[in-house]
Amino acid sequence: MIKMGIIGGSGLDNPQILQDAVDKEVETPFGRPSSPLKIGKINGREVVLLARHGREHQFPPTQVNYRANIWALKEEGCTHILATTACGSLREEIGRGDLVILDQFIDFTRHRSITFHESFENGPVHTPMAMPFDEKLRKILVETANELNLKNHARGTVITIEGPRFSTKAESKMFQNWGADVINMSIAPEAILAKEMKIPYAAVAMSTDYDCWKEGEETVTWEQILDIFHKNAEKVTQLLVKSIEKIDDKRDIQKNVRERIKEKIRTVPHWPKPGIMFRDITTLIKDPVAFDEVIMLFAEHYQNQKIDKIAGIESRGFIFGAALAHKLNLPFVLIRKKGKLPAETVSQEYALEYGRDTIEMHKDAVSSGDSVLIIDDLLATGGTASAACQLVEKLGGKVAGLGFVIDLPELKGREKLSSYSVFNLVEFEGE
Repeated sequence: MIKMGIIGGSGLDNPQILQDAVDKEVETPFGRPSSPLKIGKINGREVVLLARHGREHQFPPTQVNYRANIWALKEEGCTHILATTACGSLREEIGRGDLVILDQFIDFTRHRSITFHESFENGPVHTPMAMPFDEKLRKILVETANELNLKNHARGTVITIEGPRFSTKAESKMFQNWGADVINMSIAPEAILAKEMKIPYAAVAMSTDYDCWKEGEETVTWEQILDIFHKNAEKVTQLLVKSIEKIDDKRDIQKNVRERIKEKIRTVPHWPKPGIMFRDITTLIKDPVAFDEVIMLFAEHYQNQKIDKIAGIESRGFIFGAALAHKLNLPFVLIRKKGKLPAETVSQEYALEYGRDTIEMHKDAVSSGDSVLIIDDLLATGGTASAACQLVEKLGGKVAGLGFVIDLPELKGREKLSSYSVFNLVEFEGE
């Protein structure tokens, strides 16, 4: 489900555009965000609004807790972020009140915390930043601005300076020579952190002044910025409202979520024996956000299907199956190894690479005609999953489907389960 995050810049910190709005105070591992989250809806779509500098504009640019802001929006479930900001024009053709849909930045800050990866204890993380703003969001913003007849510039490089002071003339001219089109004090850190979190992010900058490079023009003042922004804030509000209505590519959202989930799964080489690449989900389940995304994807896939019960295969299937059953308000039942269940059971034997094993269910776990969804963490050869299907059928149930977090396609487990509907979130192949 799409949930929009909006980070409001100067003059647009608390717009009256949300229906059924409520405030929510939150804490993050990086402290409090700049403001309470204002949660509501725009034309039926869930939206979370955050005031970048605080609702009273009490935080100067350097003191904004950018990490807490992005973390809070991610934790609240925001799938996209749109940001607004005031900016100074470094180009003659970008006039006061013009909108610039940013596509590049130059980070000229020096005192900000601009990464979530302060330790490489679990391996180095170097986030690609060639295209810092999401192209699909940018395209929607540009198209919508044109539809609304708002004067806009479809591309623009912003240089983010430390502030809170404005530039010297020498600096302003230098930034022009560097290729910057506009200047502000906030966008680069946000874009960097959103990119690290894999949240699609785009920013609309409103030109309010000419910094101090243009001869014959008054040099920038705070009062001038507020005056221009307030006079033109309705443009940005209209643009956001209309653009949010168009953001509806569920497949792209799920692709981003699946990529994040895969990144959270640790690969342990040569365990439990040489030649095995073990896919370790402990790193996934210890991350509450990633774990919630797993359950969300399962729930979205199965929520409209006829399912009476969810069965989890010992032992990691218990983790995901129980959480999914809770999410869908369904009964959860256990499939365990032989001798682990205390009441009367039914059993099913299956072949291993060397030898055979047995799994069991309580006889009263499934009733005749029950439609049962089977959940496990990993699909490898499909032997255990196939036996689980036979158990359900022995008890008179029907297999509604099988859901796995991970599929290892090269082991051809799906072939063994070809009679059933199989769904997985991520794949590891040929590694």
